[in-house]
Amino acid sequence: MTVLSLRRSLMRLGSSLAHRSTRAASTSAPYLISPWQLQDLLATGNDVTVLDASWFMPNSPRNAREEFLAKRVPKAQFLDLDEVASQHPLGLKHMLPSEDTFAAACEKFGIRPETHVAIYDTHGVFSSPRALYMFRSFGHSNSSIVNGGLPLWELEGLTTESGQAQSPQKSQYPRPSFDPLSVRSYEQIVENSGLGSSSQAEIVIDARSRGRYLGTDPEPRPGLSSGHIPNSFSLPFNAFLETRQTPGSTFTVFRSESDIRKVLDETLGPQDSQSVLKGQRSIVTTCGSGMSAGILWLGLKLLGAQKIGLYDESWTGYAMRPASRIVKGD
Repeated sequence: MTVLSLRRSLMRLGSSLAHRSTRAASTSAPYLISPWQLQDLLATGNDVTVLDASWFMPNSPRNAREEFLAKRVPKAQFLDLDEVASQHPLGLKHMLPSEDTFAAACEKFGIRPETHVAIYDTHGVFSSPRALYMFRSFGHSNSSIVNGGLPLWELEGLTTESGQAQSPQKSQYPRPSFDPLSVRSYEQIVENSGLGSSSQAEIVIDARSRGRYLGTDPEPRPGLSSGHIPNSFSLPFNAFLETRQTPGSTFTVFRSESDIRKVLDETLGPQDSQSVLKGQRSIVTTCGSGMSAGILWLGLKLLGAQKIGLYDESWTGYAMRPASRIVKGD
């Protein structure tokens, strides 16, 4: 055994023991797991379901389902976030599903309430946090994302598979309890923005790019005005992520908790940042369509914040309504 392979074996053993210790002490799984931790879970025969939750913007030439068939983590199944969703009167995609829709999807994937659900995407980190947000909102706390996703899985030398995925045996999943505090409606966002900078107002952070927030760059959805919700803060989602370069690809992983905390302090100011992390004030994440808002949601969860909501409609739903007040500029 080489020094490198011995070191990796020890790292895997340490990660596995730490993970098992965490699971023994709590019914909640870690928010983040490494590719090697997932490999160990699969190898030891634990009740684990792996989901590929890759999603691309509507104007992207890439097709998530086709890429899943071409290459994936072994035993993974494809989670289409636009299908496991509720119907919205404005035609918005990937909105949180109903309790029954969520339970039916879990049954199709063979997921039981005690199953550890491990979620990844092909960006590294992009759409998997949104899927994790969905599972956690329905009380399935035994769920994690694979930090670095499929790109890091491959970079670590772990095997992949291709072709049609084998359908699992259907499970039974009781109707879950949904946490209504995990999501915000349009009416709640409008009411909150009317409170201005009052300490009674929830802090709203916008994950879109700075240019879209300021109204200087166009939205990717034709005919939709850019700009931002009154009294919201600009915090582009990639500020919580680190880009990794490999000879054949570029992918993202979460930054360290200390780096995420520094970004939050710089955005909100140390006092408001501290009030959020101490649970003294609520915070809401938003983005273009509710997807990358999940990255900010998860980053805050990693820091220990508890009072976090996500504006599910996000900017698309807000800006589509003629009555919405849109602010441009800083």
